[in-house]
Amino acid sequence: MKIKLLNSTFDENGNASPRQHFSCFMIDDCVSLDAGSLAFSITSAQREKTRNVVLSHAHLDHIAGLPLFIDDLYADLKEPVSVYASQEVVEILERDVFNWSVYPKFSELKNEFGEVLKYHVFEQGKKFEVAHLNFQPISVNHRVPTSGFIISDRTAKVAFTSDTAEMGDFWDVVNGQENLDAILIECAFPNKLSDLAKNSFHLTPHRLSEELTKFRPKEKKCPIFVINLKPMYYTDICQELIDLNIENLKVFEVGREYNF
Repeated sequence: MKIKLLNSTFDENGNASPRQHFSCFMIDDCVSLDAGSLAFSITSAQREKTRNVVLSHAHLDHIAGLPLFIDDLYADLKEPVSVYASQEVVEILERDVFNWSVYPKFSELKNEFGEVLKYHVFEQGKKFEVAHLNFQPISVNHRVPTSGFIISDRTAKVAFTSDTAEMGDFWDVVNGQENLDAILIECAFPNKLSDLAKNSFHLTPHRLSEELTKFRPKEKKCPIFVINLKPMYYTDICQELIDLNIENLKVFEVGREYNF
């Protein structure tokens, strides 16, 4: 399984930056996990193959690229873009994004080949297949309805939190997994903004360290990758993560392809 966090932020010289405003993880160059920068950073080859998008929740940094991605492909789509999401997320998309006021209601439109957008509603705890991948959604602790996932194929298995604060059910499911290859877990704010993190249902390095005590890995060196670092605090968060001195804890690098 290959996973790559697509670039979305650039420095003063126009080069891709490790700081990240949007969340969009490309899996095996054909399945998008969240869609923040989907239309902006996807390659031409990936655009040709990607017809499946899995959404964790409906915050802007996780869906911003979806309307433009469908718009770019609209005339040439021979099959619809399939969006996998909870019922709450579908309702938000239809009410607040694809509503003719913000953007066209693609679920009501067709090109010469047929539908251009099709929703697939999943339920927490019930596994579903997307292309060659298996997803098991797990409710996590965020300000809005949000799903984490256990993602697997025939050779690898990865746990993904999306945006969250302290969790219970997620760890129950994770600790029951065999052969877990990695955990991708959020840490959005530095310790000095602990109150903001608490009120917005995010983690800080200190709270992340407490959260990781709930993890009971069956593999002694299961890698733990930190995601969703707020770009304005990226340097501070990285240093505080280093100071934790937790074995196998690293920041998931933007633009790097990881193989599991």
